[in-house]
Amino acid sequence: MENADVFLGLQDFLERMRQPSAADFVKSIKSFIVSFSNNAPDPERDSAAVQAFFANMEAAFRAHPLWAGCSEEELDSAGEGLEKYVMTKLFTRVFASLPDDVKHDEQLSEKMALIQQFVRPENLDIKPTFQNETSWLLAQKELQKINMYKAPRDKLVCILNCCKVINNLLLNASIASNENPPGADEFLPVLIYVTIKANPPQLHSNLLYIQRYRRQSRLVSEAAYFFTNMLSAESFISSIDAKALSMEETEFEKNMEFAQTLLTGLSTDLDGLSSQIDQIAGHDPGERAKSRRQTLKEDHAIRPKSSEIKPSSKDQSSITKIPSISELENGGAIMLLKEDQTSKVFREYPYMFADAGDLTINDVEDLLNNYKQLVFKYVCLLKGSAVGSATFPLSGSQAQAQQHVETEKESEDNRVIEQNIGLQKDTGRVDDGPNRVSNQENIESNFLKEEAIARSEDNHDDTSEQ
Repeated sequence: MENADVFLGLQDFLERMRQPSAADFVKSIKSFIVSFSNNAPDPERDSAAVQAFFANMEAAFRAHPLWAGCSEEELDSAGEGLEKYVMTKLFTRVFASLPDDVKHDEQLSEKMALIQQFVRPENLDIKPTFQNETSWLLAQKELQKINMYKAPRDKLVCILNCCKVINNLLLNASIASNENPPGADEFLPVLIYVTIKANPPQLHSNLLYIQRYRRQSRLVSEAAYFFTNMLSAESFISSIDAKALSMEETEFEKNMEFAQTLLTGLSTDLDGLSSQIDQIAGHDPGERAKSRRQTLKEDHAIRPKSSEIKPSSKDQSSITKIPSISELENGGAIMLLKEDQTSKVFREYPYMFADAGDLTINDVEDLLNNYKQLVFKYVCLLKGSAVGSATFPLSGSQAQAQQHVETEKESEDNRVIEQNIGLQKDTGRVDDGPNRVSNQENIESNFLKEEAIARSEDNHDDTSEQ
């Protein structure tokens, strides 16, 4: 069934459940949700109960007049609607319901966050012919959407889209280079690399959730193949070590330690960063405000313009030898920490030591120009180092918002890739727009109202309704 039919499947299912003749179905669904929610979490028992309920309900659909004369596609759509509705209701009860799963999620995410700082395609024996980190960003983006959904099928679609991007890119690369079509030996290493770089939230719990609650009769064929590969990728990452990355043990440990130091530093907020710079530069806290104000009063003519600052031949040589942005940043941080006169380095950037109270309306234009130059330089650096795309660090609220809202405007490169690989569009997303969400909620609300009418003897509220 096409992705575009998923929302229509749920809509059709809820519409049929509003019919008076569906009263027994409504009663069964409600009874199952309530009784299931009252039991303590037990993944194996819960999975078996859900699978058995889906099988029994779908068999009942086939024999009921409501679906008389319906095609297999329509019956399949009803099953998808049932799964989506029930699992959305049970999501908070069954997803990451055990402390061990939560702990595994945290450990796996932390490990990927460390490894992604230094891992390269060569470490996973990905041939140069198949290396395409810029295009892999689209695959990463698909995988990072997995927590935007509650239904098992919707989460699975994120994995399938990611895998299809990779598979089609590999196929195109093999055709362009006249090589044999890529197989599992070429596909799995790229999937592992993309997964590490994406570091999707709660990956372990998401995979378990799909495995336990996606209707088993539908987890077959291509979906089963790609999902199995994702399970293999998770297993590989969980046990990854120096040997797995073709590294010496000492090099691996050194990289992990440095990555840990880097991430710890990046997690420091702006005030903490300013304090560290003060320490490095030898600033006395009592004289800090005076120093900031004095620096802000300096004429911009004293500071060299960005266009006048030219890198030395030594710096240019270093840049050409460093393959990634993260390594460039790490190297610069080390050099900064070793600098004897750090305060002089930052004299070109007086706002580095400024507080909001130090600024005046006259500083706005200068700050805006500095910001534009910073963005331009940063993007040029990304492009020049072949990384292709990145974003500035976000605040906590911005990061949370970005996780739940996907921008509609794609880059030209991504649009071309999507057109070439035929990426599926999932209209059942939670962020399909206020009208889509509102319509679905209205349908569910009407479903419950009709349920109450159809079963007048049952006059208590549905506590599972969100």
